[in-house]
Amino acid sequence: MKVSQIRWSEKTGWERTSNFFADADLVLVFADNDYFQTDNCYIQLQKMFLQAHIIGCSTSGNVMGVTISDGDVVATVVKLERSNIKMALIDLDSGTETKELGVSLMAKLVDSDLRHVIVLSDGQKVNGSDLARGLNQAGIPVTGGLAGDGERFGETWVMADAPAKTKRIAALGFYGDVTIKSGCFAGCEEFGAKRTITKSKENVIYEIDGEPALDLYKKYLGEQAKELPASGLRFPLSIQASTGDKAVIRTLLAVDEVSHSLTFAGDTPQGHLCKLMRTNLDSLIESAGLAATEAQPASQIATGLCLLVSCVGRRLVMGQMTEDELDIVQEKLGTETFITGFYSYGELAPFSDVMQCQLHNQTMTLTTIYE
Repeated sequence: MKVSQIRWSEKTGWERTSNFFADADLVLVFADNDYFQTDNCYIQLQKMFLQAHIIGCSTSGNVMGVTISDGDVVATVVKLERSNIKMALIDLDSGTETKELGVSLMAKLVDSDLRHVIVLSDGQKVNGSDLARGLNQAGIPVTGGLAGDGERFGETWVMADAPAKTKRIAALGFYGDVTIKSGCFAGCEEFGAKRTITKSKENVIYEIDGEPALDLYKKYLGEQAKELPASGLRFPLSIQASTGDKAVIRTLLAVDEVSHSLTFAGDTPQGHLCKLMRTNLDSLIESAGLAATEAQPASQIATGLCLLVSCVGRRLVMGQMTEDELDIVQEKLGTETFITGFYSYGELAPFSDVMQCQLHNQTMTLTTIYE
């Protein structure tokens, strides 16, 4: 595997590096700039890399190595030596359930030597929980994330061998002689009593233990309740179907003072158990290291690639310390592994190699690729 990384800015356009190569097989593109939405962005990349599949999305921060950037576009260019890739995409259809879109997308890629699938999805129009359930039907490991839009929470865009579009889901299949591992950790701590979601619809909770959800949330937050919904990023919710199931994390997006409800970035099914969580900066950074350790191959292989998808909530909580979580990932994986990725509206990953893909919030999710 050969890897090169380049950047686009409004002042300089696309830069050219000394190890630039035009015969690439894959270009991963992440952007926090309106230029990404234009036809010209894709056309220029296509002209530079005629043979490559080009896939990427809009973000809440771009990652290149141990640096986070806004207002630009970063591209990671990959030349494969012993494996192959295939692209598939699907657009949202008002008459089709999201789960079925996931099933259809995977059906376009399934083959006897398919090893792993990376999925990038619209982050605002897609139900990530339902998408994960559909993707799992093929029985193939899946990782990826939901596109972002900074802190604006407006439209999100996905590029997949064509100019970027909203309402698009793209999947990249890896085939043959390739080693792919993933790691997914959060670093949030549970506190308070375990309760039951007694009234909810999709990602909106109306009642917990029969009480208005917002009232209960405010009781726990105390003085910080005055800063809702922003302060809610520090207090996500863990949910699980039963005490024997692994809990997933949901980030608070909005509150409704009229209905006394809470809106989260992912499904919060009625009847599930829930528990409030709080963030700790040291634990968040430590969790990035744990994700990197889990994503390491059994033995060090030469040049590799790491796709990093971290939650926008983590970035907002950590602030200027955010790049510390990139530093620890690079330290664990080593300098021969190139890091690219983005801050997202949701992460797609299993908890471990034996569990199915799920939608997560507030996690550091890594996918390492080695030949």
